[in-house]
Amino acid sequence: MSAMLPLVYSCSGCSSAAQMTNHLALKLDRDGVAEMSCIAGVGGGVAGLVRTAQGGRPILALDGCVLKCAAACLARAGVVADTHLVLSDYGVKKRLRTDFSAAEAQRAYAAEVLPAAQALRDAMAARRRPGPAGAGDRGRLPPAADGG
Repeated sequence: MSAMLPLVYSCSGCSSAAQMTNHLALKLDRDGVAEMSCIAGVGGGVAGLVRTAQGGRPILALDGCVLKCAAACLARAGVVADTHLVLSDYGVKKRLRTDFSAAEAQRAYAAEVLPAAQALRDAMAARRRPGPAGAGDRGRLPPAADGG
């Protein structure tokens, strides 16, 4: 079932905003809206995780601040996220040595993150087409028009 979901990557750094991205990505994963994958493995060039990122599934990248570390890790693997959200663009403050606000995370999830992930999931489902009976390609995605 997870191959039927978009991937979500979060920067997961040390600031409050970065840790909020990790929390939000985990929530998407646990809620069954997207599959969280490991951005550290992509940035570190771990072969299996790079292959997952390059596999053609829609990608939501969540970054906490203008440094855009998740997007930078994906770029090292030649991957550009289909949707890239930077929490600081939505008023989330980057703070060191403090936890993120649970209320602010809930607001970001409902207003920005969940709708973005649902849009990717819905677009992915719409692209799927059943193959001819017995062709063995039911549920496969056709090649993306942009080659990615």
